[in-house]
Amino acid sequence: MLKYIFFSIILFYFGISASELPNILWLTSEDNGPHLGCYGDKFSKTPHLDALAKKGMIYTRATSNAPVCAPARTTIISGMYPTSTGSGEMRSMANLPEQIKMFPVYLREAGYYCTNNAKEDYNLEKNGAVWDVSGRKANWKNAPDGTPFFSVFNFITTHESRIRKLPHQLSHDPSKISLPAYHPDHPEVRRDWAQYYDKISEMDTQVGNKLKDLQKAGLENDTIVFYFSDHGSGMPRDKRTALFSGLNVPMIVYIPEKWKHLAPKDYIFGGESDRLISFVDLAPTLLSIAGVKAPKLMQGKAFMGQYEAQPVEYAYGFRGRMDSRYDMVRTVIGKRYIYVRNYMPHKIPGQYIPYMFETPTTRIWKSLYDAGKLNAAQSHFWQTKRSEELYDLKNDPDEVHNLVDSGKHDKIIRRMRKAHLSHIATIRDLGFLPEGERHDRSKGTTPHQMAKDDSKYPFKAISTAAFIASSMNEKDLSKLVGFIDDSDSAVRYWGVMGLLFQEKTGVTYGKQKLLSALKDSSPYVAITAAEALGKFGTDEEQKVALNLLNRCIDPEKNGVFISMFALNAINIDDTKAKKLLPVISTIPDSLENTHKRFSRYPAELRDIITKRFNQ
Repeated sequence: MLKYIFFSIILFYFGISASELPNILWLTSEDNGPHLGCYGDKFSKTPHLDALAKKGMIYTRATSNAPVCAPARTTIISGMYPTSTGSGEMRSMANLPEQIKMFPVYLREAGYYCTNNAKEDYNLEKNGAVWDVSGRKANWKNAPDGTPFFSVFNFITTHESRIRKLPHQLSHDPSKISLPAYHPDHPEVRRDWAQYYDKISEMDTQVGNKLKDLQKAGLENDTIVFYFSDHGSGMPRDKRTALFSGLNVPMIVYIPEKWKHLAPKDYIFGGESDRLISFVDLAPTLLSIAGVKAPKLMQGKAFMGQYEAQPVEYAYGFRGRMDSRYDMVRTVIGKRYIYVRNYMPHKIPGQYIPYMFETPTTRIWKSLYDAGKLNAAQSHFWQTKRSEELYDLKNDPDEVHNLVDSGKHDKIIRRMRKAHLSHIATIRDLGFLPEGERHDRSKGTTPHQMAKDDSKYPFKAISTAAFIASSMNEKDLSKLVGFIDDSDSAVRYWGVMGLLFQEKTGVTYGKQKLLSALKDSSPYVAITAAEALGKFGTDEEQKVALNLLNRCIDPEKNGVFISMFALNAINIDDTKAKKLLPVISTIPDSLENTHKRFSRYPAELRDIITKRFNQ
């Protein structure tokens, strides 16, 4: 209480009263896209959110920067791209630079009472107290009299796990579902989608109850309300996929007449905006509403309030490791087109992730693919990727027609590719380092600070090698072999990766360099060389590769990141790779002296591989 008296004195001294700061209420949900009535979805039943939108405004081009929860929340809480702070994986942990705090701290310093009910789930270490109260008892109702509040209520009703929770009596008719073009028309798929819509209706009721609480307290006209979800739907190819289907979120903002001077310049009561906004913009926007200028390290742009910035041309998305499975995707989102750069094109979008395969749709979809019963649009999820993808969101909202080879969109591709390259250079994207090496290079500092030091992270050389490697051009084979002689291990890593991407052709061309790379000082270079030789080498080379992987598997001996990397590299014929089973079977369920957010992932891979070998 003394803290708020102190802040009131400070505000009074500067001629500002607490009543001149609006209350801010965030109502958030999980794993649902803009499948709401106010977004034109006639199948959806969302009367409370529709009513909020009618007196507020919806954003049609709002995006999460990540298609999964923990990196999405990490973006929100920091106002920084997790790819620039080393916190982009699902799940991971990194330290923020000392110069920046999680945004509720700045709001508290401005006099706000900040509560979070109840999920945090950040990939960044908290530096001191962030919230006044965080947990099930957190509520704006406990704010001291006269103190403005910022309060978050998160509803898990729509989460992926609830789509498949049984028993459940459907209220939406599965036969009336309009399926996306990438999903097969199957009764189980229709049922999952129907239950998804049921859960959205349940969540809508919860939102309505919170809004009623605000009205009963007489605070509706004093409170700015935001509603949004954490990423796209929990259905496969939406969640975890850095396409618009996985990144696009509903975003409704209600601003009472009293606070219309804080509204965005394009605000229309009951209208909509196609302004590009993303989660990285939320922290600076909240601070802007409170009259606080965002710290320079924050990378987002305020879209309302005192420090509203100019609209941006593009928003940016990403995908990194999902649970125990590695991938690297970067996305550029415009108002009409979305550009995708796949830096690991040899990975299929539908890599086996146990949690995702608990959803009936995922299992049915994969079995139909294995049986050869899918069309091209439905098959892409289970096939290796192109280096680049471009989709027209106006004419192809399901993103199933890649326009890269159309011959009619070259100018757009070049422009969005240039924007991508400029963005990753500006934020010094850390995804180009193997996860474990990123932490090794950051010892004594933070990943974000390390990335600014060109002697520790020669970004241009590494990102150039990665771009060439992932382009998969046979004419670049000599460059890839040259990269393996580089003094920086990450450049060498991408040289070896590039040979792996080109399969038999690349491995045959770079055979001698790959054999030498098995002895590289970087375990990530050596493991990647082993994966390439193990998959495309001779019988003798496969034996050598397997021996190296065998030495790298044990997480207690090698550490969690080397172990995960080696386990992911076991793409060799199962009859030969079974010799690794004795070591794989010794992996414990969790690891001591390893952060609990990722300590279980080697065991997850243990179970996946053991099941594969025993089929």
